Amino acid sequence: MKQTTLWARMLRLTAILALTVTSAANARLPVFEALDSASGHPTRFAQCPQFFVDGKPPAIPASPKLRELCYEAFAILHSGETRTPVYVAQRLNRQTIEDADEKRATKFFADARLPRGERAELEDYKRSGYSRGHMAPAGDMPTPTAMAQSFSLANMVPQDIQHNGGAWAKIEQDTRRYIRRAKGDVFVITGPVFTPESPRIGNNGVGVPAYLFKLVYDQHDNRAWAHWQENREGERVGRPITYEELVKRTGVEFLPRLVVSQLN
Repeated sequence: MKQTTLWARMLRLTAILALTVTSAANARLPVFEALDSASGHPTRFAQCPQFFVDGKPPAIPASPKLRELCYEAFAILHSGETRTPVYVAQRLNRQTIEDADEKRATKFFADARLPRGERAELEDYKRSGYSRGHMAPAGDMPTPTAMAQSFSLANMVPQDIQHNGGAWAKIEQDTRRYIRRAKGDVFVITGPVFTPESPRIGNNGVGVPAYLFKLVYDQHDNRAWAHWQENREGERVGRPITYEELVKRTGVEFLPRLVVSQLN
């Protein structure tokens, strides 16, 4: 299977409509709102633009089951078709990583802001053979609240157990090491990629990704690269791919065009 078609096939799998628009109407289409469980008010990325470069989220084709979720330390675009994130966005720097020394939470939970028919439940992962793999890592969380929120199942994908604790954990650690040396903010976007053959787990049919990606953009040095990993046992940390290669494989521009035109 050609990697250049993976994201397009993922979109078909999750029933995200591939819409053709004219250049005059090439605006980002709205997505459905999730309700904040505390206030009852809708949560939208407009409430947490700080997690995106220039406050601009990646433009993803519209779908009735795409919902924007803001948390204290990250933002999630969630798919009610796969019951997983489409991507998770973070804004990190040396201070946030140095603050990330909180006691690890242990309580996973289903996010009540998502409708029951669109979210993963704890039972879906039990006896599935897969771990609950964080997209925004617990090791990045700077406060007890952020740590607890990172255990939302909306932030998880079914991940090969050995891969989660092996190559993927090393990528997360290496990213934190880089951020500690960085001179400014580093934006990180992490997410799953599915294929038509991707299995599902649990009564709710949570999608198991074939691949995972982690995009790292250093705003000060204007550099970007991405890690691309197969979600399988025995996967090793390989050489990062370029931003252009990530876009080629997924079909998605994760960074604003002006930023991309100036990348080093």
